[in-house]
Amino acid sequence: MKDQLYEYILMLGDNAMILGHRLSELCGHGPNLETDIALTNISLDLYGQVRSYFQYAAELKGGDATEDSIAFLREEREYRNVLLVEQANTDFAYVIGRQFLFDAFHLPLLEQLCNSADTQIQAIAQKSIKEIRYHHRFSSEWVKRLGGGTAESHTRMQEALNHLYPYTKELFTETEIEAAMRDNGKGADLALVKAAFDASVESVCNAVGLTLPEQMRNYDKGKYGIHSEHMGFMLSQLQYMQRAYPNMQW
Repeated sequence: MKDQLYEYILMLGDNAMILGHRLSELCGHGPNLETDIALTNISLDLYGQVRSYFQYAAELKGGDATEDSIAFLREEREYRNVLLVEQANTDFAYVIGRQFLFDAFHLPLLEQLCNSADTQIQAIAQKSIKEIRYHHRFSSEWVKRLGGGTAESHTRMQEALNHLYPYTKELFTETEIEAAMRDNGKGADLALVKAAFDASVESVCNAVGLTLPEQMRNYDKGKYGIHSEHMGFMLSQLQYMQRAYPNMQW
């Protein structure tokens, strides 16, 4: 059970870390100063959650494990994030679409985890929930702004959703570990999360005439450590300092 809890914490932390890294790549490249700062702050929020998750994971793993070794010294197949958060910053519509789809999942997930039987998961969720509500409000407003804006912005937002939405199936494809965590009260019920996700996404998209693709491809291996071509490039950036200068201290 301890090993399953460790793996579940990795799923939560890896999603936040990889998406946070994607957003960090945009620092200084936002469409305006306010949005640039907002995206950077969302990245920092996610990394704050990552630290809490990985500090807990290090306690569970024991030995010489630390939050840094868990974040930076695993092999690619040991990361448990979904494929959605790996997707590239193709353009601003893709950035917003990816963020919105993740936020629509993340918010009801953490709302459930605020009542987790695991006191540390509960504490992390309760500390993070206000940030996630802001993330969801920010991204949903931008989806409406782009979808209900010019013909160009509507087309770009629709193209981003066409590409990104199929990846959301993996968010709700329950692994054995997630099922075990649900059953013991420590994890979330993904069926309930999906109901909230569907309502949120459909409400926002319907408001501005955006449509969701019907075909749902099986992008569902990220939780098992099988990632897209993007992952290796990101890890080479994330892990460089720790691997080039082992045991470095600031």
